[in-house]
Amino acid sequence: MAEYSDKEILRIFNINPSKGFDLLVRKYQKRLYWHIRKMVIEHEDTNDVLQNVFIKVWKSLGKFREDSALFTWLYRIATNDCLTFLKKKKTRLYLPIESVEQRLINMPDDNSLYSGDDIQHKLQKAILTLPDKQRLVFNMRYFDEMKYKDMANILKTSTGALKASYHHAVKKIERFIEED
Repeated sequence: MAEYSDKEILRIFNINPSKGFDLLVRKYQKRLYWHIRKMVIEHEDTNDVLQNVFIKVWKSLGKFREDSALFTWLYRIATNDCLTFLKKKKTRLYLPIESVEQRLINMPDDNSLYSGDDIQHKLQKAILTLPDKQRLVFNMRYFDEMKYKDMANILKTSTGALKASYHHAVKKIERFIEED
């Protein structure tokens, strides 16, 4: 399949919404899946959040003003849905947040998402101890290699706040790995 630019996808969507949306899903589904998966961890939850993201995109794409890049807009929707999902999940479980985090920390032991050596396993556990927003910033910067400017557009915050958040996340991860 030929790679379509965002502008081409939007042009096709305006002519044939089904085809344009299909092209958008094909182009961004995998990237959004892994962005969401790093936050919500479980495959089934990731699929649920991703489906909700694409429903929102379908309903709103005709109104997309192109104030930002399509990629930025999609990541913003996915990020907000991740944070909302995690907040609801913690509330729904009626457990102290520490219990939910402990459950997530223990998941990589039997999760095929995390294969690799011992240090990789420790890194994944350390990331799961971070508060949701710090984990999000760390994942976007470390794994997605996203620039602070792009992250600021997606998260609607300053680059200074993101740099501080990333710095604190790195320090917490370093402490966790040293203590483990």
